[in-house]
Amino acid sequence: MSQDNMIKFECTECHAINYHSRKNKKLIKDRLELKKHCNKCAKHTLHKETK
Repeated sequence: MSQDNMIKFECTECHAINYHSRKNKKLIKDRLELKKHCNKCAKHTLHKETK
């Protein structure tokens, strides 16, 4: 898997990096925001894509 397509998701509340995923950066220009479960917060929070 190419490292160029890898993205990290960071919790907006505790700023922990919990998830890794991949996306096609040619088709999707903006940053992704998903509601995911954070183990440190112990609840579903908004996770934003980081660099």
